[in-house]
Amino acid sequence: MKDTLLQIKAEAAESLSDANVDIEAVRIKYLGKKGALTAVLRGMGQISAEERPIIGQLANEIRQYIESAIAEKQEELRYAKLLEKLNKERIDVTVPGAEIPVGRRHPLSIIQRKLEQIFIGMGFEIAEGPEVEYGYYNFEALNIPENHPARDTQDTFYINDKILLRSQTSPVQVRVMEKQRPPIRIISPGRVYRSDAVDATHSPLFHQLEGLVVDKNISFADLKGMLELFAKNMFGGNTKIRFRPHYFPFTEPSAEVDVSCFNCDGKGCRLCKGEGYIEILGAGMVHPNVLRTCNIDPDVYSGFAFGLGIERVVMFKYNIDDMRLLYENDVRFLSQF
Repeated sequence: MKDTLLQIKAEAAESLSDANVDIEAVRIKYLGKKGALTAVLRGMGQISAEERPIIGQLANEIRQYIESAIAEKQEELRYAKLLEKLNKERIDVTVPGAEIPVGRRHPLSIIQRKLEQIFIGMGFEIAEGPEVEYGYYNFEALNIPENHPARDTQDTFYINDKILLRSQTSPVQVRVMEKQRPPIRIISPGRVYRSDAVDATHSPLFHQLEGLVVDKNISFADLKGMLELFAKNMFGGNTKIRFRPHYFPFTEPSAEVDVSCFNCDGKGCRLCKGEGYIEILGAGMVHPNVLRTCNIDPDVYSGFAFGLGIERVVMFKYNIDDMRLLYENDVRFLSQF
């Protein structure tokens, strides 16, 4: 039986020396319930009492040897597999990396930021307000009572009878005047919503930038001077502005403001439709009723307000003839800016 045990040891060692050995198969063959070593141990009762301790000790030593050899082989194979993986997945850090395309600012963001920088340079602060707004701030506080005809041109999306998606950023001006005493000098850029059919020049969602100045002795001349400075900064030093009388419920007097066409320098071209001027914004002196609503005495303070569509400035600035291009996220279009 001693010779049998030594033969089992030698066969196990030879099996484990194979580089492609199946370790689990070796373990089962020699150490499993029906393995060679287990079979020998079951025959221990057939040997004499004097040999039994010697054979038992030898059998345990061989079991420990095979278990140790299996563990070493497992570690050897694991290490070999790791080296193979490292060799296959080796990275050459000296090879230039894959080029990652760099994103660009959207033309709306480009123009909005430029507008903000111009007005901040003139002492304005940026004010923000909710896009889901109370009808009071969107209409009543701006001198547009219920059933006023001006509401027809600003038909928007209602959440309920009192809450809607703002149709202009003017409610921000009211909120600021309620909380802050003059002097006030703010701009309020942001998204607005109107129930307009989508076409080349209209969208149910667009962006506005409105401004407000309230202080003592503010006049229409201040408004004109500020808008001239804005136009020259935005469209070029030779830009001229033109006022045309208009009606807005929240300003009086009110005007539509045109800028000389920056494409033809006011001579007339396709962009300005031969007029030499392009309508760019609306403006006027803040209506006394709006000031009173915000607890500002119109006999002491006066102010002016203005508002422009950022999409309109983008379209004129970059000679874009369809507003829908700004919302379609076509990389071929956006990569031009």
